[in-house]
Amino acid sequence: QVQLVESGGGSVQAGGSLRVSCVTSGRYISAYTMGWFRQAPGKEREFVGCINWSGVDTYADSVKGRFSVARENLKNTVYLQMDSLLPEDTAVYYCAMSPKWSPTRALEYDYWGQGTQVTVSS
Repeated sequence: QVQLVESGGGSVQAGGSLRVSCVTSGRYISAYTMGWFRQAPGKEREFVGCINWSGVDTYADSVKGRFSVARENLKNTVYLQMDSLLPEDTAVYYCAMSPKWSPTRALEYDYWGQGTQVTVSS
């Protein structure tokens, strides 16, 4: 059974930083694109960023230059480093796993974590 577990969310003031992690069990992530999505109250889940098995990363325009995704295959872990956080970054952040090359649509991801809350206050 494949499980993804996020951690590291929390509350931070605008301009601050947070790093969230996602550990996968039940399958090695080395052959997958690992993605991050977020969902704010009353809004649809949106793509944040991803990193594919070749290490190529892709980001939504709203976070480009502020967020970065990294992976440690030996630890079966992917990270989302969030800098210069804004109140509009407040959401539940989800990691996900896809066999496709850098997909940005949620339906292209096969496995999902339960999410971790990130709250940014002004």
